[in-house]
Amino acid sequence: MATTTTTRSFLQAVATEEVATPLRVVQMEGLVILKIIKHCKDHSPSLVTGQLLGLDVGSVLEVTNCFPFPMREDDEEIEADGANYQLEMMRCLREVNVDNNTVGWYQSTLLGSYQTVELIETFMNYQENIRRCVCIIYDPSRADQGVLALKALKLSDSFMELYRSNNFTGEKLREKNLSWVDIFEEIPIKVSNSALISAFMTELEPDTPVTQCDYDRLQLSTSSLMERNMEFLIECMDDLSLEQQKFQFHYRSLSRQQAQQQAWLQKRRAENMSRRAAGEEPLPEEDPANPIFKPLPEPSRLESFLITNQISNYCNQINGVAGQSFNRLYLMKALHEE
Repeated sequence: MATTTTTRSFLQAVATEEVATPLRVVQMEGLVILKIIKHCKDHSPSLVTGQLLGLDVGSVLEVTNCFPFPMREDDEEIEADGANYQLEMMRCLREVNVDNNTVGWYQSTLLGSYQTVELIETFMNYQENIRRCVCIIYDPSRADQGVLALKALKLSDSFMELYRSNNFTGEKLREKNLSWVDIFEEIPIKVSNSALISAFMTELEPDTPVTQCDYDRLQLSTSSLMERNMEFLIECMDDLSLEQQKFQFHYRSLSRQQAQQQAWLQKRRAENMSRRAAGEEPLPEEDPANPIFKPLPEPSRLESFLITNQISNYCNQINGVAGQSFNRLYLMKALHEE
């Protein structure tokens, strides 16, 4: 009886491990966040990236350390040196008993311009060796507005399955019920500090509850940020228009091909009627060797999905900036009236 119970427990444990627990939260050490902010801000407006290290525990992905990558270059030898640098850094961390398990990477962005094909390709490369990984996106340009623009992203499982098949046709997207909002999933971030660090930060906390960051939030001038968001939004709209023109050209070509097929079939049927009248064998009504019967490949909808996602991101940012500006203006109006 005891043996049966042990066997069942083992089988249950194996079944439990096979079922992947969904990722619920990314728990980051406060020191890791400070390292990311410093690295991105020191090199702004250049875009930088780095490695995230930590542990994958159940539904929580713990990020306990990070280190920056060298600046990207086009030279292949320099890229090889960068790969060796990463391996050497992880070896050194392992020697001093620091978490050296890769759980993803971080990268900086400019006004949220991160939804690109390169980001998806990087995710797929990480997924080959890591079951669950995240990308931490930090936008240093929004820090001047008193906003900690930090978010954790991962690719949705349905999108990764479709990306591996490399089939982004309209029919396949409808079959998978996949839209442009289903590409990325944002995971909540939880900041964690040790009790010693929390006590130290409490001692460093100033007596006055108002800091310079609080005053920065009251700046009335947001024209530069709004203007840059509008410029990026207009560029995305132009790119989306070009993608729509590709689909319009495809459907026009498809209509011409169908018209040519109908004309060819009518001609072949008339010819077959003449052959039957003459007592000859009719010819087949479809000729696979004829170019007009070859299916036209449909353009991929991936680029248009990413552009639409980016447009939505810019619109949300403009909405947020405009809303904060109106709040400040109403606040100043109330102070003047008093």
